[in-house]
Amino acid sequence: MTLQKTKTIRNLILISVCIFIVGIILGFTVYSCVIQHIAIMADLKSYEKSLDPEFCDVLVEKINLFDANCKPEVEILDCG
Repeated sequence: MTLQKTKTIRNLILISVCIFIVGIILGFTVYSCVIQHIAIMADLKSYEKSLDPEFCDVLVEKINLFDANCKPEVEILDCG
């Protein structure tokens, strides 16, 4: 009976650790996109104030990388 309890507890711990690791990986992936989206929105507001063409080019590159990796797509700017 004691051996069976030990195996059950060990299995529960193993399953819990696996679920925890998968949750962390998914959390960082989603959270990373959220942070990038917020940063891009802040940069867009800064660009609207400055209208600096060099900053626009950098921002377009950030948007392209974001759109390639994350779900909510951001409209690409026309720097010309």
